[in-house]
Amino acid sequence: MRCYKQPHRFYCGIDLHARSMHVCVLDQAGTVLLDRKLPCHFKTLLDALASFRDGLVIGVECMFGWYWLADRCAEENIPFVLGHALYMKFIHGGKAKNDRIDANKIAHLLRGGNFPVAYVYPKGMRETRDLLRRRMYLVHKRAELITHLEILNAQNNLPPFGKKLSYAANRAELNIPDRFADPSVKMSATLDLDLMDRLDALIAQVELHLTRTAKVDDVQTYHRLRTIPGVGPILALVLLYEMHQVSRFEQVGQFLSYARLVCCAHESAGKKLGWGGKKIGNAHLRWAFAEAACLFLRSSERARQWKQKQEKKHGPGKVLGILAARLARAVYHMLRKQEAFDEERLWNGQVNEGQSAAVSQKQTKARRKVG
Repeated sequence: MRCYKQPHRFYCGIDLHARSMHVCVLDQAGTVLLDRKLPCHFKTLLDALASFRDGLVIGVECMFGWYWLADRCAEENIPFVLGHALYMKFIHGGKAKNDRIDANKIAHLLRGGNFPVAYVYPKGMRETRDLLRRRMYLVHKRAELITHLEILNAQNNLPPFGKKLSYAANRAELNIPDRFADPSVKMSATLDLDLMDRLDALIAQVELHLTRTAKVDDVQTYHRLRTIPGVGPILALVLLYEMHQVSRFEQVGQFLSYARLVCCAHESAGKKLGWGGKKIGNAHLRWAFAEAACLFLRSSERARQWKQKQEKKHGPGKVLGILAARLARAVYHMLRKQEAFDEERLWNGQVNEGQSAAVSQKQTKARRKVG
């Protein structure tokens, strides 16, 4: 967790909503200089903050409507800090909670250097990233319809479908009137197929728009992502837009944590209390690396052999997570070094890591014997 620690003359905490916002301004001594509820109009906000513009910083908790405020603050050269919602326990853990209290707490967190920082994604790429996420939503809805059709098939104890229903040509071969006897079941299956066909058309329309209009500032990074076996143009765009700039992660561990590819153990007094942090990070980037791992297995014979060996030890589900984390680690290093993907280095790095882990285990055992 990173906190905003830069000093300012005035600290403005805003509890932002869709139509209104509560503004609280503190000075360096913690004195409340402004405590007012305002409509969500930037000119009104500027008028209220006119006497505090020199040395002012604005902090807002991350919610769905922060885009416009961040963009207008950038235009007016006002420092803007976005707060990580899941880390702001000081606000959500209070006994009493309202807009005035929340704005006051945000301002105090800014003043005390304890304001947890979230990444302010820049305007210009943000719109395409949101469209990519909308495409992902449509893909998930299509998968839900396929699952429902398979459930209908199993409920009636019918033989499984011989081909993948994700392809429109395979769905066209299905004879719904002959397959299902009950009229209501026939109607339900027909609705699923019609919705899948409509979603296919919408997804194709979105993908065509993305491939034609997506702005790629770093073309070399995009082409480096395409060198990963199985990663196509759309998945490369998803990876590129979700991570934005890999240079904003100082270490590979921070990148893996952001992609939700690490297990965060909770320990106290030498005892493990479980795991946490599953919802902290980028869920879309986690999905992208999981998809890349599945596609990588299809394209690499060596990866399939590795998977068969590891399944005996970890199980099929965990193996995919391990492979996704290894791909993410490889992506981080190849983008930092500005190199193309090298599968040989991926597996050699795995061997070296395994050897170093074995050496560290032996050293630990030796220390325990000496102690």
